[in-house]
Amino acid sequence: QVQLVESGGGLVQAGGSLRLSCAASGRTFSSYAMGWFRQAPGKEREFVAAISWSGGNTYYADSVKGRFTISRDNAKYTVYLQMNSLKPEDTAIYYCAAGPAIATLTSDGSWGQGTQVTVSS
Repeated sequence: QVQLVESGGGLVQAGGSLRLSCAASGRTFSSYAMGWFRQAPGKEREFVAAISWSGGNTYYADSVKGRFTISRDNAKYTVYLQMNSLKPEDTAIYYCAAGPAIATLTSDGSWGQGTQVTVSS
C-alpha cells in the first residue's frame, strides 16, 4: 500500500492561487491512478480531479474545470494540483488518493492525511 503526504495548503485571498503536492512512497507509484478530493465543513467528501497512471488522461469536477490542473511527475513520485482563481467555496481539506483505477479511488484507494485550504473573500 502506498503512503501519501499532502502539502501546500494555506490561507489565500479569493482570486489567488495555490499548488498542492502529494508525495508518495513506494516504487509502484507510476502504476497508480491518482486523485484529489476535498471535504468542506459539514459537507461530504467530493471529487475534485484525477489523473491516470501515465498522466495521459485527466478528469475534473465541473466546479473546478478551467481553474484547477492536476499533473504528476512519476520520477518524483508526486502528484500536483494547481489551483487558480480560487473562490471562498473552494475552502476545504484536500485529500490525495492513490489506487489501481480512477473509478475505484474512493473504495480501494490509499489516502493521505489532508491539507487545509482556506480562501478568504
